[in-house]
Amino acid sequence: MSVLMRRARPGDLDAIMRLERETFVNDAWTEETMRRELESPHGYYLVAVDDEAEDPDRRLAGYAGLLAPSGGDQGDIQTIAVAPFARGIGLGRGLMHALITQARRRHLTELFLEVRADNPIARTLYESLGFEQTGIRRGYYQPDGVDAISMRLEVPPAVTRPAASGQGSSA
Repeated sequence: MSVLMRRARPGDLDAIMRLERETFVNDAWTEETMRRELESPHGYYLVAVDDEAEDPDRRLAGYAGLLAPSGGDQGDIQTIAVAPFARGIGLGRGLMHALITQARRRHLTELFLEVRADNPIARTLYESLGFEQTGIRRGYYQPDGVDAISMRLEVPPAVTRPAASGQGSSA
C-alpha cells in the first residue's frame, strides 16, 4: 500500500462518510455536519489515500480534521479515523503529526481533543504525542453514554537543526 496525505476535497465526502459510519457506528457525524467541516475556512481536513488501490472501497485509508478559528491561539482535533485495512502501520500517528504541524503553522499554542474512554489505542497514541488528560465529560458519547476523556497539548515549537554534513569529510 502506498499512502498519500492531502487536503480533503468536496469529492472525498462520500468516502469519508462511509469510513465515518463504519468507525463511529452509533455516533457518526451527519453528512451535512461533515460537509460544513470540510468547507469551513477555519477547518483543515486531510485524507490519506491509496490511489493505486484497485478496490474503490480501499482507496480512503483515513482522514482527520482540525478546527482552528483564525486569530485564535487554540484549536481542536475534531475527528480522526483510520480504515481497518490500514490500522497498525502508523497512519493515525502520521495524520496527527500533520495536524500538529498545521496547528504550528497557524500559530496555535494549544490543541484540544476528546477521546472515548473505551478507546485505549487512541488514548495511548495521543499520550505518546504529548497530550495530557484535563478532565472527563460524563456520558458525552451518545447514544452509548460513554465518557469522553478531554485532552490538551501545548503545541511544541518546530525543531530546527543544521543539515547533516556530507558522508565523508575531506581531511
